[in-house]
Amino acid sequence: MRRGFSNLTPQSEEGDIDITPMLDVVFIMLIFFIVTASFVKESGIEVNRPDASTATTQSRANILIAINDLGEIWINKRKVEESQVRANIERMHAENPQGSVVIQADEEARTRLLVAVMDAARQAGVTDVSLATEER
Repeated sequence: MRRGFSNLTPQSEEGDIDITPMLDVVFIMLIFFIVTASFVKESGIEVNRPDASTATTQSRANILIAINDLGEIWINKRKVEESQVRANIERMHAENPQGSVVIQADEEARTRLLVAVMDAARQAGVTDVSLATEER
């Protein structure tokens, strides 16, 4: 009598699909899209920018500051006081030293506040300060 061979019925082979390579490809594609995605930065509010015929597109703007007609200053969707502008710009400039500051001032904004924000940016060490306008 043979031992160990009592169950000699042929086993049905089921085709198991190995999905590990597919998961690897999907994971790599996910990483690729996250790394190459461009994120839109917003200042936090919409302002009516003045028109200018010499307006150009700024490609490296990473610090957006908005000044509305009520005299409010917005940075990264947060309302900040005039005394806090310099500290916020210094912190954001330390994160990306090659970036520039773009001020989006409303047509009805006070010039004094605009100049104060520009001075705060320059005191924070940012030399590339621009004013956002609409193209005609």
